[in-house]
Amino acid sequence: MTIRVLLADDQALIRAGFSLIIGSDPDLLIVGEAVNGREAVALARSERADVVLMDIRMPEVDGIEATKRIAADEDLAGVRILVLTTFENDDNVVLALRAGASGFLGKGVEPDDLVRAIKVVASGEALLSPAATRGMIARFLSQAEPGPLPTPEPLQALTEREREVLALAAHGLSNDDIAAKLYLSPLTAKTHVNRAMTKLGARDRAQLVVIAYQAGLVKPGDQLP
Repeated sequence: MTIRVLLADDQALIRAGFSLIIGSDPDLLIVGEAVNGREAVALARSERADVVLMDIRMPEVDGIEATKRIAADEDLAGVRILVLTTFENDDNVVLALRAGASGFLGKGVEPDDLVRAIKVVASGEALLSPAATRGMIARFLSQAEPGPLPTPEPLQALTEREREVLALAAHGLSNDDIAAKLYLSPLTAKTHVNRAMTKLGARDRAQLVVIAYQAGLVKPGDQLP
């Protein structure tokens, strides 16, 4: 199945470079280019994008606000957002993840890694750079006021096994890693992750990580159980 990709960046050279890379893969199709967040939201809707490569710093409407608008739109529930950043330790990346982004990439990413990242995000199966993403979320949440994501109460809807799986996912483990840790099949681990996502209203694993930290299930500095 072809993955429909939207580029949102105010720098023409960045868009041109990424367009060439993405266009070289037969599984990916560029369906539009936006120069600010307002255009990104409109094009995500009109062009039925599957993945948006979203720059954070753009004029008029920035990438964080655009991510919030896409994540809040039920008609765009299937759209995945991959944040583009010059500095991967930027706290704004964490704000974007909390707003609904599925992961992040540095603008200096290698071509093969860019293509792979788009496919990973489109599948909704895993975070990009989970250790780095987890570390940023932990650091940010340790010094920030809680945002609009779920507080501990929704975790009560999870079974003990789902809570256990959620905690492991928040430590950056893949489905295969979780399966090995808990002596489950990868399919069973995936099922538990998906059920936790459904019960918590998470768009993807990136938000599961944020929810786990924000609800106190996992705390900054915790070691892998």
